[in-house]
Amino acid sequence: MAKSPEQVLKSVFGYKEFRQGQKEIIQNVLAGRDTLAVMPTGGGKSLCYQIPALIFEGITVVVSPLISLMQDQVGALLENGVDAVFLNSTLNLEEYKKTVRAIKSGGSKLLYLSPEALATERVKSILREADVPISCITIDEAHCISEWGHDFRPDYMEIAAFRNEFKSAVCLALTATATKQVQADIIKNLRLKNPATFVASFDRANIFLNVQPRTDGLAQVVEFVREHKDECGIIYCLSRKEVDSLSLELQARGISALPYHAGLTDQERADHQNKFIKSQVDVIVATVAFGMGINKPDVRFVVHYALPKSIEEYYQEIGRAGRDGLASEALLLYSAGDIHRIRFFFKDKSEDESFKAEKLLQAMIDYAQCRTCRRKFLLGYFGEEYTPREDNSQCCDICEQGGLPPQDVTVPAQKFLSCVYRVDQRFGAAHIIDILLGSRNEKIKKFNHNFLSTWGIGTELSKQAWFELVDAMQNAGLIERVGEWNIVKVTSLGKELLQNRDKIELPVRIEFGAQKKASLALPKKKAVLHKKAELQDDARTTILYENLKAWRKKLAEEENVPPYFIFNDKTLIEIANNKPSTRADLLSISGIGELKAKKFGTKIIAIVTDSGEEY
Repeated sequence: MAKSPEQVLKSVFGYKEFRQGQKEIIQNVLAGRDTLAVMPTGGGKSLCYQIPALIFEGITVVVSPLISLMQDQVGALLENGVDAVFLNSTLNLEEYKKTVRAIKSGGSKLLYLSPEALATERVKSILREADVPISCITIDEAHCISEWGHDFRPDYMEIAAFRNEFKSAVCLALTATATKQVQADIIKNLRLKNPATFVASFDRANIFLNVQPRTDGLAQVVEFVREHKDECGIIYCLSRKEVDSLSLELQARGISALPYHAGLTDQERADHQNKFIKSQVDVIVATVAFGMGINKPDVRFVVHYALPKSIEEYYQEIGRAGRDGLASEALLLYSAGDIHRIRFFFKDKSEDESFKAEKLLQAMIDYAQCRTCRRKFLLGYFGEEYTPREDNSQCCDICEQGGLPPQDVTVPAQKFLSCVYRVDQRFGAAHIIDILLGSRNEKIKKFNHNFLSTWGIGTELSKQAWFELVDAMQNAGLIERVGEWNIVKVTSLGKELLQNRDKIELPVRIEFGAQKKASLALPKKKAVLHKKAELQDDARTTILYENLKAWRKKLAEEENVPPYFIFNDKTLIEIANNKPSTRADLLSISGIGELKAKKFGTKIIAIVTDSGEEY
């Protein structure tokens, strides 16, 4: 008798209940209805096709954009006792032949392929000759098929032709980020037939959203990473040069970090990614080339060292943190200079492409500069209304401070506006701030701006506070930054307030004069502190958790797999808290299915009951 989705969920994957949307998506797929599912990274998209694959008679073909993603998914499935394979360039001839035999004989339930491989006659021929039909075609990262998506890949356009040949297969398209426009493109370009569309909540409540002006980027990153000591994280940079420089700086300060970008050799990239996945290195400093294929559940933080190109890109990247549901943090450091650097990439685009890119970038700028709840802004972008929780302090840096009440900034705002006029509205915010702080840098002296009446009159604020004020003034419509170089212009409203000497109150977090602090103003009420609360606060539980981690690490090294293939942190925490002493107790723990209970149960119970063995 065929098992139900609930039975497969528990017996194979060890989970007691479905996450939001999973059950409905699975039911539609099993009913043979084409389906589009938009679920956040870490929301459990994989189970939406893996569970049907174990119920269907035939094989499920999964279109995946990266080799690393295929390897990660197949490795985790094999650890759970599921027959899964991939066909890609990493296989030697014997491995390839063995895999083809498994596909043709129906010995594998899931086959992972790239969109490029899917289009080849050789792969189509293998699937035509298989003893079992293709029951399902799953397209992962389906936003790649839309030119409005943040990672458009022309090869995805070939999927529809493959689908047309295997008409009896149901089609499931999955993505973490898709606006209404992208959803429409996915349905159209994949030729989905009367699809059911599911859009889960985009709210990753366990990720603390933190956005700060980048004033001393290296110092800010070092401080942040040290506060996340012994935790895994990803730092995204705009350029390879920045990646190399930052990773070397972190290494020089004793931080376990490695670079990742397209300028490294294939072997170097594979080695660095492998060490990160296996928790042999804490931090990966990378360009956006890194992460799509990473299913590592215990990434505790994601840092953007500069402004991303779009909210879709930003959202997908921060979603790589906290996939296990434990508290994590996303820090974005930005400056106005980032905008110029990003626009430089638009130069070779067509007029239509530039228009799309500029629209996406502007939404990202608005998010970085918003003065209200960041989660509300972020979810609103994807068409979802956010209802604040009772304790919303762990939502974002603004809510952490109880919101930003208006503060009287009349005098510094007037100084800034006056200085803009004195340089004929021809310079960016950074240069104007340097004038106000009395800088004698070469650019200041070149234009004789050290002789202006506004030179040195703004020392009551720190440089970071000035940038904070500039963002608030732009958000309030007093100034605008225009052109390729983000030149500051005073708006008609700003001119009116300056001329009338009206009181100016803006929502900012700045301190004046004697209260001015030299700190980097990163929020101190860290979400990481609340993560510890997942573990019961007693000595025995803490020691048990550390022993379980030590055992997992040793076993992972012996089996040459990432530690999370065995159990993720959340499962170990639940074991430590509940202290199971029988196999039945073990099967009640989230993440422990029948195979893992059989394979690891005796050892886990021995550790829990403190047998005295070395771990």
